Amino acid sequence: MQNYRPFSGLTPAVKVLLIINVAMWLAAIAAQKMFHIDLDHLLGLHLPQSSYWGIWQYVTHMFMHASVSPYGHIEFTHIFFNMFALFMFGRILETVWGSKRFLIFYFVCGIGAGVLNSLVGWFETKEMYEQYARFMASPNPTLLSDFALAQLGSPAGWVWETIDAWINNPTSEEYIAAGRQIFQRIIDLKVNVPMIGASGAIFGILLAFGMLFPNTELFLMFIPIPIKAKYAVIGYGLLELFLGMRNAAGDNVAHFAHLGGMLFGFLLIKWWNRRSKRFY
Repeated sequence: MQNYRPFSGLTPAVKVLLIINVAMWLAAIAAQKMFHIDLDHLLGLHLPQSSYWGIWQYVTHMFMHASVSPYGHIEFTHIFFNMFALFMFGRILETVWGSKRFLIFYFVCGIGAGVLNSLVGWFETKEMYEQYARFMASPNPTLLSDFALAQLGSPAGWVWETIDAWINNPTSEEYIAAGRQIFQRIIDLKVNVPMIGASGAIFGILLAFGMLFPNTELFLMFIPIPIKAKYAVIGYGLLELFLGMRNAAGDNVAHFAHLGGMLFGFLLIKWWNRRSKRFY
Protein backbone atom coordinates (compact mmCIF):
# COMPACT_ATOMS: atom_id res chain seq x y z
CA MET A 1 0.00 0.00 0.00
CA GLN A 2 3.01 2.34 0.37
CA ASN A 3 3.40 2.77 -3.40
CA TYR A 4 -0.29 2.80 -4.17
CA ARG A 5 -1.23 5.49 -6.71
CA PRO A 6 -4.88 6.42 -6.20
CA PHE A 7 -5.55 7.40 -9.81
CA SER A 8 -3.79 4.54 -11.54
CA GLY A 9 -5.54 2.31 -14.07
CA LEU A 10 -8.97 0.80 -13.58
CA THR A 11 -9.56 -2.89 -13.01
CA PRO A 12 -11.91 -4.65 -15.49
CA ALA A 13 -14.99 -5.23 -13.30
CA VAL A 14 -14.88 -1.76 -11.75
CA LYS A 15 -14.57 -0.24 -15.22
CA VAL A 16 -17.65 -2.13 -16.44
CA LEU A 17 -19.66 -1.14 -13.36
CA LEU A 18 -18.71 2.51 -13.79
CA ILE A 19 -19.72 2.46 -17.45
CA ILE A 20 -23.07 0.76 -16.77
CA ASN A 21 -23.94 3.11 -13.92
CA VAL A 22 -23.07 6.26 -15.85
CA ALA A 23 -24.86 4.96 -18.96
CA MET A 24 -28.02 4.21 -16.96
CA TRP A 25 -27.82 7.63 -15.31
CA LEU A 26 -27.63 9.33 -18.73
CA ALA A 27 -30.40 7.09 -20.10
CA ALA A 28 -32.65 8.01 -17.17
CA ILE A 29 -32.06 11.72 -17.83
CA ALA A 30 -32.82 11.31 -21.53
CA ALA A 31 -35.94 9.23 -20.86
CA GLN A 32 -37.27 11.81 -18.40
CA LYS A 33 -36.44 14.88 -20.48
CA MET A 34 -37.44 13.54 -23.89
CA PHE A 35 -40.23 11.04 -23.20
CA HIS A 36 -41.33 11.85 -19.61
CA ILE A 37 -40.51 8.27 -18.59
CA ASP A 38 -39.23 7.87 -15.02
CA LEU A 39 -36.71 5.01 -15.19
CA ASP A 40 -35.77 5.58 -11.54
CA HIS A 41 -39.36 4.72 -10.64
CA LEU A 42 -39.61 1.77 -13.03
CA LEU A 43 -36.29 0.16 -12.12
CA GLY A 44 -35.91 1.32 -8.52
CA LEU A 45 -36.73 -1.13 -5.72
CA HIS A 46 -40.26 -0.77 -4.39
CA LEU A 47 -41.53 -2.39 -1.24
CA PRO A 48 -43.27 -5.76 -1.74
CA GLN A 49 -46.54 -4.12 -0.60
CA SER A 50 -46.37 -1.75 -3.57
CA SER A 51 -48.17 -2.52 -6.81
CA TYR A 52 -44.99 -1.39 -8.59
CA TRP A 53 -42.79 -4.07 -6.97
CA GLY A 54 -40.88 -6.50 -9.18
CA ILE A 55 -38.34 -9.18 -8.26
CA TRP A 56 -35.87 -7.85 -10.86
CA GLN A 57 -35.71 -4.56 -8.97
CA TYR A 58 -33.36 -6.13 -6.40
CA VAL A 59 -30.73 -5.94 -9.16
CA THR A 60 -31.81 -2.99 -11.29
CA HIS A 61 -32.06 -0.54 -8.36
CA MET A 62 -28.27 -0.67 -8.01
CA PHE A 63 -27.83 1.08 -11.36
CA MET A 64 -30.26 3.96 -10.88
CA HIS A 65 -29.13 7.23 -9.29
CA ALA A 66 -31.77 9.96 -8.89
CA SER A 67 -31.10 11.43 -12.31
CA VAL A 68 -33.72 14.21 -12.30
CA SER A 69 -35.13 15.99 -9.23
CA PRO A 70 -38.88 16.63 -8.78
CA TYR A 71 -38.14 20.20 -9.89
CA GLY A 72 -36.59 19.06 -13.18
CA HIS A 73 -32.96 19.65 -12.20
CA ILE A 74 -30.32 17.08 -13.12
CA GLU A 75 -28.98 15.37 -9.99
CA PHE A 76 -25.24 14.63 -9.92
CA THR A 77 -24.11 14.20 -6.32
CA HIS A 78 -25.67 10.76 -5.71
CA ILE A 79 -23.95 9.02 -8.59
CA PHE A 80 -20.72 10.99 -8.14
CA PHE A 81 -20.07 9.92 -4.55
CA ASN A 82 -21.07 6.31 -5.18
CA MET A 83 -18.89 6.01 -8.27
CA PHE A 84 -16.00 7.81 -6.59
CA ALA A 85 -16.06 5.29 -3.73
CA LEU A 86 -16.30 2.42 -6.24
CA PHE A 87 -13.33 3.85 -8.12
CA MET A 88 -11.21 4.42 -5.01
CA PHE A 89 -11.86 1.20 -3.09
CA GLY A 90 -13.38 -1.23 -5.57
CA ARG A 91 -10.27 -1.66 -7.68
CA ILE A 92 -8.19 -2.49 -4.62
CA LEU A 93 -10.59 -5.28 -3.67
CA GLU A 94 -10.74 -6.53 -7.25
CA THR A 95 -6.94 -6.67 -7.36
CA VAL A 96 -6.95 -8.79 -4.18
CA TRP A 97 -9.92 -11.02 -5.02
CA GLY A 98 -10.02 -11.09 -8.80
CA SER A 99 -12.88 -9.87 -10.99
CA LYS A 100 -15.23 -12.84 -10.48
CA ARG A 101 -15.12 -12.81 -6.70
CA PHE A 102 -15.36 -9.03 -6.58
CA LEU A 103 -18.50 -9.03 -8.75
CA ILE A 104 -20.06 -11.75 -6.59
CA PHE A 105 -19.35 -9.64 -3.52
CA TYR A 106 -20.71 -6.47 -5.15
CA PHE A 107 -24.01 -8.04 -6.16
CA VAL A 108 -24.47 -9.94 -2.90
CA CYS A 109 -24.05 -6.67 -0.97
CA GLY A 110 -26.36 -4.73 -3.31
CA ILE A 111 -29.08 -7.38 -3.32
CA GLY A 112 -28.69 -7.91 0.43
CA ALA A 113 -29.18 -4.18 0.95
CA GLY A 114 -32.46 -4.40 -0.95
CA VAL A 115 -33.59 -7.43 1.04
CA LEU A 116 -32.99 -5.75 4.40
CA ASN A 117 -34.64 -2.56 3.20
CA SER A 118 -37.70 -4.56 2.16
CA LEU A 119 -37.80 -6.33 5.51
CA VAL A 120 -37.60 -3.10 7.50
CA GLY A 121 -40.08 -1.47 5.13
CA TRP A 122 -42.53 -4.33 5.70
CA PHE A 123 -42.55 -3.69 9.46
CA GLU A 124 -42.85 0.08 8.97
CA THR A 125 -45.73 -0.36 6.54
CA LYS A 126 -47.45 -2.80 8.90
CA GLU A 127 -47.26 -0.17 11.65
CA MET A 128 -48.69 2.49 9.34
CA TYR A 129 -51.67 0.30 8.48
CA GLU A 130 -52.24 -0.36 12.18
CA GLN A 131 -52.31 3.40 12.74
CA TYR A 132 -54.69 3.72 9.82
CA ALA A 133 -57.01 1.11 11.36
CA ARG A 134 -57.05 3.06 14.64
CA PHE A 135 -57.77 6.25 12.71
CA MET A 136 -60.61 4.63 10.76
CA ALA A 137 -62.14 3.38 14.01
CA SER A 138 -62.09 6.87 15.49
CA PRO A 139 -61.20 9.52 12.87
CA ASN A 140 -60.06 12.84 14.29
CA PRO A 141 -57.76 15.64 13.05
CA THR A 142 -55.22 15.17 15.86
CA LEU A 143 -54.39 11.61 14.77
CA LEU A 144 -54.08 12.75 11.17
CA SER A 145 -51.87 15.69 12.13
CA ASP A 146 -49.53 13.49 14.21
CA PHE A 147 -49.27 10.92 11.42
CA ALA A 148 -48.58 13.54 8.74
CA LEU A 149 -45.85 15.14 10.84
CA ALA A 150 -44.21 11.80 11.64
CA GLN A 151 -44.20 10.63 8.03
CA LEU A 152 -43.68 13.80 6.01
CA GLY A 153 -42.14 16.30 8.38
CA SER A 154 -43.54 19.31 6.53
CA PRO A 155 -46.75 18.29 4.75
CA ALA A 156 -48.13 20.40 1.91
CA GLY A 157 -50.27 23.39 2.77
CA TRP A 158 -53.47 21.78 1.56
CA VAL A 159 -53.02 19.03 4.18
CA TRP A 160 -52.88 21.60 6.97
CA GLU A 161 -55.80 23.51 5.48
CA THR A 162 -57.92 20.36 5.64
CA ILE A 163 -56.81 19.58 9.20
CA ASP A 164 -57.48 23.14 10.39
CA ALA A 165 -60.91 23.17 8.77
CA TRP A 166 -61.68 19.77 10.30
CA ILE A 167 -60.70 21.01 13.78
CA ASN A 168 -63.23 23.81 13.38
CA ASN A 169 -65.88 21.34 12.15
CA PRO A 170 -65.12 18.10 14.04
CA THR A 171 -68.37 16.34 13.10
CA SER A 172 -68.29 17.23 9.40
CA GLU A 173 -68.63 14.10 7.24
CA GLU A 174 -66.93 15.96 4.41
CA TYR A 175 -63.77 16.56 6.41
CA ILE A 176 -63.83 13.05 7.90
CA ALA A 177 -63.89 11.64 4.36
CA ALA A 178 -61.12 14.03 3.29
CA GLY A 179 -59.04 13.02 6.33
CA ARG A 180 -59.36 9.35 5.39
CA GLN A 181 -58.23 10.11 1.86
CA ILE A 182 -55.22 12.10 3.11
CA PHE A 183 -54.20 9.32 5.52
CA GLN A 184 -54.38 6.71 2.76
CA ARG A 185 -52.55 9.00 0.34
CA ILE A 186 -49.65 9.43 2.77
CA ILE A 187 -49.38 5.65 3.19
CA ASP A 188 -49.44 5.17 -0.60
CA LEU A 189 -46.75 7.82 -0.96
CA LYS A 190 -44.47 6.10 1.55
CA VAL A 191 -45.08 2.61 0.16
CA ASN A 192 -44.57 3.60 -3.49
CA VAL A 193 -41.31 5.54 -3.12
CA PRO A 194 -38.57 3.40 -4.72
CA MET A 195 -35.09 2.83 -3.33
CA ILE A 196 -32.37 3.57 -5.86
CA GLY A 197 -28.60 3.63 -5.97
CA ALA A 198 -25.52 1.47 -5.52
CA SER A 199 -24.99 2.65 -1.94
CA GLY A 200 -25.70 -0.78 -0.43
CA ALA A 201 -22.99 -2.36 -2.56
CA ILE A 202 -20.66 0.59 -1.89
CA PHE A 203 -21.07 0.26 1.88
CA GLY A 204 -20.24 -3.41 1.50
CA ILE A 205 -17.07 -2.42 -0.35
CA LEU A 206 -16.13 0.04 2.40
CA LEU A 207 -16.61 -2.66 5.02
CA ALA A 208 -14.49 -5.13 3.03
CA PHE A 209 -11.71 -2.56 2.68
CA GLY A 210 -11.80 -1.96 6.41
CA MET A 211 -11.55 -5.71 7.07
CA LEU A 212 -8.73 -6.35 4.59
CA PHE A 213 -6.75 -3.19 5.32
CA PRO A 214 -7.86 -2.18 8.83
CA ASN A 215 -4.88 0.05 9.62
CA THR A 216 -4.77 1.96 6.34
CA GLU A 217 -5.25 5.63 7.11
CA LEU A 218 -8.02 7.50 5.27
CA PHE A 219 -8.81 11.18 4.99
CA LEU A 220 -12.57 11.65 5.24
CA MET A 221 -14.52 14.68 4.14
CA PHE A 222 -14.96 17.31 6.89
CA ILE A 223 -12.44 15.50 9.15
CA PRO A 224 -8.95 17.08 8.86
CA ILE A 225 -7.03 14.17 10.42
CA PRO A 226 -6.35 10.66 9.06
CA ILE A 227 -8.52 7.86 10.44
CA LYS A 228 -7.73 4.15 10.25
CA ALA A 229 -10.07 2.29 7.92
CA LYS A 230 -11.40 0.01 10.67
CA TYR A 231 -12.52 2.97 12.77
CA ALA A 232 -14.03 4.75 9.76
CA VAL A 233 -16.09 1.66 8.90
CA ILE A 234 -17.28 1.23 12.49
CA GLY A 235 -18.17 4.92 12.63
CA TYR A 236 -20.14 4.75 9.38
CA GLY A 237 -22.00 1.67 10.59
CA LEU A 238 -22.94 3.21 13.92
CA LEU A 239 -24.04 6.45 12.24
CA GLU A 240 -26.27 4.58 9.79
CA LEU A 241 -27.76 2.53 12.63
CA PHE A 242 -28.51 5.68 14.63
CA LEU A 243 -30.08 7.47 11.65
CA GLY A 244 -32.08 4.40 10.68
CA MET A 245 -33.46 3.91 14.18
CA ARG A 246 -34.18 7.63 14.47
CA ASN A 247 -36.25 7.46 11.27
CA ALA A 248 -36.62 11.23 11.08
CA ALA A 249 -39.51 12.62 9.05
CA GLY A 250 -38.37 13.79 5.64
CA ASP A 251 -35.21 11.66 5.70
CA ASN A 252 -35.24 9.97 2.29
CA VAL A 253 -31.99 8.02 2.76
CA ALA A 254 -32.32 4.22 3.02
CA HIS A 255 -30.06 3.81 6.05
CA PHE A 256 -30.98 0.17 6.61
CA ALA A 257 -30.05 -0.58 3.00
CA HIS A 258 -26.56 0.73 3.77
CA LEU A 259 -26.45 -1.49 6.85
CA GLY A 260 -27.74 -4.39 4.75
CA GLY A 261 -24.83 -3.99 2.34
CA MET A 262 -22.38 -4.04 5.23
CA LEU A 263 -24.09 -6.98 6.94
CA PHE A 264 -24.20 -9.19 3.86
CA GLY A 265 -20.63 -8.21 2.98
CA PHE A 266 -19.44 -9.14 6.46
CA LEU A 267 -21.23 -12.51 6.35
CA LEU A 268 -19.86 -13.32 2.89
CA ILE A 269 -16.29 -12.51 3.88
CA LYS A 270 -16.63 -14.65 7.00
CA TRP A 271 -18.01 -17.50 4.91
CA TRP A 272 -15.16 -17.22 2.42
CA ASN A 273 -12.68 -17.17 5.31
CA ARG A 274 -14.00 -20.46 6.67
CA ARG A 275 -13.53 -22.12 3.29
CA SER A 276 -10.01 -20.89 2.64
CA LYS A 277 -6.74 -20.37 4.47
CA ARG A 278 -6.35 -17.07 2.67
CA PHE A 279 -8.16 -13.94 3.80
CA TYR A 280 -11.05 -13.79 1.34
